[in-house]
Amino acid sequence: MSHQAIARGLRLEYCTLAYNVVEAGVALASGIASGSVSLVSFGVDSVLEVSSGAVMIWRLGKCHGAAERRAQKLIALSFFGLAAWVLWEAVESLWRREGPALSWPGIALAALSLLLMPTLARAKRRVGHEIQSSAMVADSKQTSLCAFLSAILLAGLALQAAFGWWWADAAASLAMTPIIVREGISAWRGQGCGCHS
Repeated sequence: MSHQAIARGLRLEYCTLAYNVVEAGVALASGIASGSVSLVSFGVDSVLEVSSGAVMIWRLGKCHGAAERRAQKLIALSFFGLAAWVLWEAVESLWRREGPALSWPGIALAALSLLLMPTLARAKRRVGHEIQSSAMVADSKQTSLCAFLSAILLAGLALQAAFGWWWADAAASLAMTPIIVREGISAWRGQGCGCHS
């Protein structure tokens, strides 16, 4: 296993951690201020990504299979936690007939995440393959999901602003839930990366 690849992986994880701490703070503050369920959910996703990044930093400091398997399971649990949160918030939003309020900081944050996260996810996936870490590949999928959720957040806010479709954000979040669960199952089993468990 290349020490340079591990060092690259650590740098990527520290970048992810730093960005997601800021992302969580802005999203949660904006969501609470505007009463936006989608922004609060996005902030919770950022908190889960912080925990996923912390698990990977711990994992990259270990050199045995038990750490890899434990990291895979912890990252999978973060997917399941995210799915449960998104499902709960989306159903509650539909039940209460509440749409997200317009939040310019939230829109700016979602747009920035939509630009940055796919690049970061690809870099993490490459390192994961290089060091044969299915946990890091699973973590890269968590980063990719951040980009998807950013797109959903932007679409929901835009559709509500343009057409008054209060339900658009919640409906899109519901559509994402099975994808998040599938990624969690894949991470739990160590599938989908061509790595050795």
